[in-house]
Amino acid sequence: MRQPSSLARLLASAAVTAILAASLGGCKTMSDITGSIGSKAEASPNPGSSAEADPRRAVEVYGERYRANPRDADAALRYGQALRATGQRAQAVAVFEQATIAHTGNKALLAGYGRALADNGNSQRAFDVLSRAHSPDNPDWRILSVQGTALDQLGRHDDARRYYAGALAIVPEEPSVLSNLGLSYMLSRELPKAEETLRRAHGSARADARVRQNLGLVVGLQGRFAEAESIVKADLPAEEAAANVAYLKQMLARKDSRGPVPVAALNRPN
Repeated sequence: MRQPSSLARLLASAAVTAILAASLGGCKTMSDITGSIGSKAEASPNPGSSAEADPRRAVEVYGERYRANPRDADAALRYGQALRATGQRAQAVAVFEQATIAHTGNKALLAGYGRALADNGNSQRAFDVLSRAHSPDNPDWRILSVQGTALDQLGRHDDARRYYAGALAIVPEEPSVLSNLGLSYMLSRELPKAEETLRRAHGSARADARVRQNLGLVVGLQGRFAEAESIVKADLPAEEAAANVAYLKQMLARKDSRGPVPVAALNRPN
């Protein structure tokens, strides 16, 4: 299990999905990054290739292409995605920034740039860039969801929930959006509402393990640790289940000792 990332790297995802409001202090993540633009916005041109299957290999392949021709929009997109996937977030921001200057109207590059900014905790800039990555007459629910997480990072929870509502109007009951919404309620300490929303996400056949982690965390924050433990370790290999439970205990212990309340992140980089 990866080490928790810093608050500056937390967003919606994923999952992405939010940070604590100023009144709640800092946090760590169970997964990596919040928010989801998703596979359509960041689809691989060769989904079966070895480079796409191995992010480190992708860094080499697309990095070479990018350095040979920095104005190659596709190479910049794939290189930036690979840098994000391997945790080289500041470099990803730099690549996407230059690419969006060279290709001002490229929405895929703008989406990638917005996510990279969000990775680095530059929430307001991420929100502004993502606003240029789609148009009101052709909204992208994935981008709306990431914009919601950026607003949650800024403590604007009511505004964030309007973006989640917009995303859910396009894809009703989408678990990644519901998970972001659930964590938004957690940030404002509306824990029963957070649990209700996360249970909706968890009940979807499309939900992944990160939704389960988020639900387990919210249940644990309400003092029901035995139930939280059973949720986070369900259907996981023994070693991964033990790691998740250990981390959950660590986060809840921090909360009990009046340390920062933790946030589980939904989405990892694509």
